[in-house]
Amino acid sequence: MNQLLSGKTALVTGSSRGIGRAIARRLAAEGATVVVTARSRTPSSSMRAGASSILPGTIGETVDLIEAVGGRAFGVVADLEDPLQRDRLIDEVLGRAGRIDILVNNAGFADYSQVEKMSLETFDRTVEHYLRIPFMLTKAVVPHMRNQGAGWIVNIGSVTGVAPVRPYREYNRTSGDVIYASVKAALHRFTQGVAAELVDANVAVNCVGPSTAVRTPGAAQLIPEAFPTEPVEYLAETVLAMCHLPAAERTGLVAFSLHYAWSQQLPVHSLDGTDLLPPVQPPASANPNILSAGI
Repeated sequence: MNQLLSGKTALVTGSSRGIGRAIARRLAAEGATVVVTARSRTPSSSMRAGASSILPGTIGETVDLIEAVGGRAFGVVADLEDPLQRDRLIDEVLGRAGRIDILVNNAGFADYSQVEKMSLETFDRTVEHYLRIPFMLTKAVVPHMRNQGAGWIVNIGSVTGVAPVRPYREYNRTSGDVIYASVKAALHRFTQGVAAELVDANVAVNCVGPSTAVRTPGAAQLIPEAFPTEPVEYLAETVLAMCHLPAAERTGLVAFSLHYAWSQQLPVHSLDGTDLLPPVQPPASANPNILSAGI
């Protein structure tokens, strides 16, 4: 471990499980004090297609995993759909840590449905999670990053936000990912635009998504069994790569984990930072519109 983030505080939303937990662990392994946040301190429920299920993972479990290997973390409960809790989150992090150097906008909501069948509530919640909430949290942290003279914002994108290729695959015809994908595409563009606004303030803004998909507890129901997936470590390492260089050197990227790590020969480590993992070439089935070094 190189302790690239020693002395820095990182806020990772939706980090009680899945991709958010993996990112929190990897940043902590490089010395960051990580703020773990989610809707509650208990396993949360997920409502998809009218059916409710309990998803594993808690704030406390993520904090324990980080502290068990000598890292530093603390938890803050915040339902990001609640404006009051969302606003209080930043104040509480600043009150406890004194600074926010890194913001990772990871928390999300996904309930796939074909457009003609999708409820307006699902549409609104998708836009809320993947555009409005990143906007609001970015808006809240930027003044503090400006005052500190540096900052890093990483939005978690999606390969679905890259236009599908023709002839359309069965997945494109039937998955119902159109609204989710459209808002993720907007998040990609949001990233690039805010990067331009903040480069002179030395605040880097980048976006990272999986090259294929990561089979997390929350996403498992949406990913067909035959769909190619990837280990979460490659995405977590790519996020780390976006969190330490000056904005003048690395900002405005929309990068995809296997493609970026492979093309940049990025050493990929286990989430605790102790083991080096083998390089993994992007699969032939990946969207050919992905640029290896990022858009």
